[in-house]
Amino acid sequence: MNLDEIMSEYADLELRLADPAVHADQSKARTYGKRYAELTPIVATYRELEGVRQDLAAARELAAEDPAFAEEAAELEGRVPVLEEKLTRLLVPRDPNDDKDVIMEIKAGEGGQESALFAGDLLRMYLRYAERVGYKTEIIDAQHSDLGGYKDVTVAIKGREGVWSRLKFEGGVHRVQRVPVTESQGRIHTSAAGVLVYPEAEEVDVQIDPNDLRIDVFRSSGPGGQSVNTTDSAVRITHLPTGVVVSCQNEKSQLQNKESALRILRARLLVMAQEEAEAAAMAERKSQVRTVDRSERIRTYNFPENRISDHRVGFKAYNLDQVLDGDLDAVIQALLDAELAEKLAAHS
Repeated sequence: MNLDEIMSEYADLELRLADPAVHADQSKARTYGKRYAELTPIVATYRELEGVRQDLAAARELAAEDPAFAEEAAELEGRVPVLEEKLTRLLVPRDPNDDKDVIMEIKAGEGGQESALFAGDLLRMYLRYAERVGYKTEIIDAQHSDLGGYKDVTVAIKGREGVWSRLKFEGGVHRVQRVPVTESQGRIHTSAAGVLVYPEAEEVDVQIDPNDLRIDVFRSSGPGGQSVNTTDSAVRITHLPTGVVVSCQNEKSQLQNKESALRILRARLLVMAQEEAEAAAMAERKSQVRTVDRSERIRTYNFPENRISDHRVGFKAYNLDQVLDGDLDAVIQALLDAELAEKLAAHS
């Protein structure tokens, strides 16, 4: 979409949003309002750039007659490329999921109990990060390990600003190097945990035919096979057309577990649909974990050196303790910058 089309769409949206009849349909009003908010920074920057260009032309004419205006012309000249770069960045196509909330799954992988403990550390890191930036979190499902970590845990993360835009890079294999609590000789071990990140889908995003679902119920179990409750409240949903299987046992109610499983299923099906419809969506998830194997790592957490390394962008920092306490801003910004640079290169 070029600037003329954007300006025309923006003007049309202004007229629509000024019409009281539009606001009688809240869904339509929200759609228009969201698009208007997306276009506003582009339009504002373009208008500012055009204003500066006009002022620059006038200042140059005046400077030709009166050198006193040369300084003003030079200042305006310096603003033009800054605004042009800003506009270019704003015109880069956005990820359609950027405004969505997130469902994140963290799974223990290689390393047995140590991997499960590390999965627990990752969960705490993301919960602390969410707390720092004002996101809300909800544990949807969890399978605990005997030593207090997690074999598998699923968390929903919600926020005013798009959570997906900042956490979509977390999908992949996370490798840890440290002395496990189970290690008596003090040797450093390497283990891994996998993270899967999905944009949370609304019911309007993904239509699920109840006839396409096989729903099984079973008894929840805790660490060591101990029974969590004595009723068949855990739910396993199989989506027959795709073969996707989701299980939830965190809640005591079968109905609550079913609703949680459906949330996860919708998120997975949304990603699958987008991958099929758009080849670019595959690139967005190419680093996501397929098997929880150390060789597919995207990031390493080295405890002896207090070092965190993201292997996709060459990011390295020696504040691992702070990162694990939720200070993820620097590594996320490095990934955002790399994504923008890639898009700008493709857009140029």
